[in-house]
Amino acid sequence: MKKDKIKLIDPKSFATTIEGKTVSLYTLDSGKGIIMQVTNYGGRVVALWVPDKNGDYEDVVLGYDTIEKYINNPGERYLGATIGRYANRIKNGQFEIDDKKYHIPVNNNGNALHGGPKGFDIVVWNVDKVTDNSIQLSYTSPDGEEGFPGNLNIRMTYSLTPDNEFKIEYEAKTDKPTIVNLSHHSYFNLKGEGSGSVLDNYLTLKASKYVPINEVSIPFGQLEKVKSTPFDFTEPHLIGERIDQDNEQLKNGAGYDHCWVIDKNKEGELSQAAIVYEPKSGRVMEVYTDQPGIQFYSSNWFDNKTTGKSGKPYKVRESFALETQKFPDSPNNPEFPSAKLLPNETYKHICVYKFSTK
Repeated sequence: MKKDKIKLIDPKSFATTIEGKTVSLYTLDSGKGIIMQVTNYGGRVVALWVPDKNGDYEDVVLGYDTIEKYINNPGERYLGATIGRYANRIKNGQFEIDDKKYHIPVNNNGNALHGGPKGFDIVVWNVDKVTDNSIQLSYTSPDGEEGFPGNLNIRMTYSLTPDNEFKIEYEAKTDKPTIVNLSHHSYFNLKGEGSGSVLDNYLTLKASKYVPINEVSIPFGQLEKVKSTPFDFTEPHLIGERIDQDNEQLKNGAGYDHCWVIDKNKEGELSQAAIVYEPKSGRVMEVYTDQPGIQFYSSNWFDNKTTGKSGKPYKVRESFALETQKFPDSPNNPEFPSAKLLPNETYKHICVYKFSTK
């Protein structure tokens, strides 16, 4: 499909009001090859059109074609969403700051996942500025929302660059000591959404260690080296090459659903974390971040019944997520990079998804 044949989602199908706030759908264009549609409901990427090696376009992210399907949540909840206040899991939904205990409602095997039942994926973000290739969103999470302390003021910018990058920039400030770990949760299929397995994609992760998890996906013990394990993607491997091996960690995640420790020369620098190559289309996606970890999830828990924009079902292991972030349950693991934010500090986080072909 050439660029002039792309059928964009009608913004009218996203025009609504939720809790007194206006929801809309916005279209961004890099001007050099990629087109993205975004809604301010959950800061979600709804569609992302990317050319293949022949110049043909496919929508490479999973999503729905109406706002009602996101609100009524017919299947996977987090498609394309902004995740917070705390991406990933917090053990028992509990943590301490300055000897005071805080409790987050649990929503995943007795733990708090992605900020709790009312995470940032289901709030309406303010739209502060829109250009041809960018959108700036903001949200104030009130003190005590989902149990988190402090009024947290967040500003988030999505932009498409001339280098065919989808760039996400986060900033947040608080008026009380709190924890913050924001992330982005698009599910990608570089063949096109609803177009089959991702197990034949080649994955590289610039990480020599990962975070081992127990049977409910909570970290335990020491960081583990990936060498001589199915978690070694320091050189390109097919996603499906070792995913069904007899391995305790793969059993605990029902496949890959782990955080890798990104190899960095300097804390806070923007560095390459991952590369995915899809041979049939020739599409390549690189991930860059200034965060210490990247969660690779191989879509192990899809119900095979959710129907996406194309009318095709979304099946197990037919997409992947690469979420840049702090490590899971960092507040309860003082040896991990801290997710604590103080009133005199600014939380910053950059994530870049760069598209090309070969």
